[in-house]
Amino acid sequence: MRIFVYLIVFFSFFDLFSQLPIMSPLALSLGASSFVTGLVVGMYSFSNTIGNVISGFLTDKRGPFIVLLIGLFASAFSLFCYMLANDPLSLLIVRLVHGFMEGLIVPAAFTFLANRAKESKRGRSVAISGAFVGSAAIIGPAYSGIVAAKTGAPFIMAVNGAIMLILAIFAFFLLRSFTVAKKKQEADSKNFRVRYLFKSPGMVRAFAGAFFLMFSQGVLALVLPLKVEGLGFDTKTSGMLLSTFGIVAILIFLLPINRIFDKARPMLTLAFGISVMGVSMLFLSQTDDMSLLYFAMALYGVGFAFLFPSINSLLIDSSSPEFRGKAYGYFYAFFSIGVVVGSSIIGYLDLSYNGGFIVTGIVLLVVALYTVFGMKRNLQLTDPSK
Repeated sequence: MRIFVYLIVFFSFFDLFSQLPIMSPLALSLGASSFVTGLVVGMYSFSNTIGNVISGFLTDKRGPFIVLLIGLFASAFSLFCYMLANDPLSLLIVRLVHGFMEGLIVPAAFTFLANRAKESKRGRSVAISGAFVGSAAIIGPAYSGIVAAKTGAPFIMAVNGAIMLILAIFAFFLLRSFTVAKKKQEADSKNFRVRYLFKSPGMVRAFAGAFFLMFSQGVLALVLPLKVEGLGFDTKTSGMLLSTFGIVAILIFLLPINRIFDKARPMLTLAFGISVMGVSMLFLSQTDDMSLLYFAMALYGVGFAFLFPSINSLLIDSSSPEFRGKAYGYFYAFFSIGVVVGSSIIGYLDLSYNGGFIVTGIVLLVVALYTVFGMKRNLQLTDPSK
């Protein structure tokens, strides 16, 4: 059962990452201007954010099963619609629908996993889910880049749609036994307000961690290819550098070291992870040697591997099952927003690629300091001698 939900997580992110190399060329091939091409790329994240939030509310009200089922079937339909897009406007509409429907899936899937995980093993559980996300980040862009060169972007999206449709059919038979304690949930929901999510220090740090994790990803996606090109290498080298961090992260997620996420405090591993990511960004800004760039990306992979389970564990620890759908809805909304904000701010500031890495590294280290400060403050509040 859990393995099947992990597969849903994998293919949801696989669909996301497989779009990266092909969406801009598809928009340009349909006659889109540079501005409209940017809208086509960003429209998915915009509507995905809305879908994430709505998914959270629906998951708490109806349970993750029905939301997953609707999301999978609707995503499959929207992916097949790419074959009908024949101008920039129709492509924008398809992107709007696709992003929203895909946004329903991930919060519901992670709510399902979190509610089924034993408390003593919740860290390892989210580490394993992180391995599936990391695998999708490695395989998705490579697959779409190679296959689209021979068949075209609409074919890639149709294949993704067929996969989603198959997952939806299997989900109908495999996951419908999952039930929710509705009486308690409905009673508690009347007294629940969304603002309570943002009053929990652990939840706020989980949301901040999600935002700045993807903030750094947006910067990497924008700046790293420019630096590699400036050094005289091709796009294949950029892909190999990005794959390096993914491979390192997956190894940490799956090897016995993942037990640390059950034993160490999530705030501690969060601070460590985001600090390492910040250091790797500063290191990327200071070296032009290719072997050192690979080392910097491996270092980034270590930070990513510590940060992703930490923010998931913080979210689980800071939310009760009846409100966890809303928590994950906002959590992945911050994921989507982070990518857009990271690439947009660095692009707007018009920094050199080294300047972009420096600014991002400093931001990540400041967030790490904020986390450590909050951890010390919590210890002082809970220490009876204070």
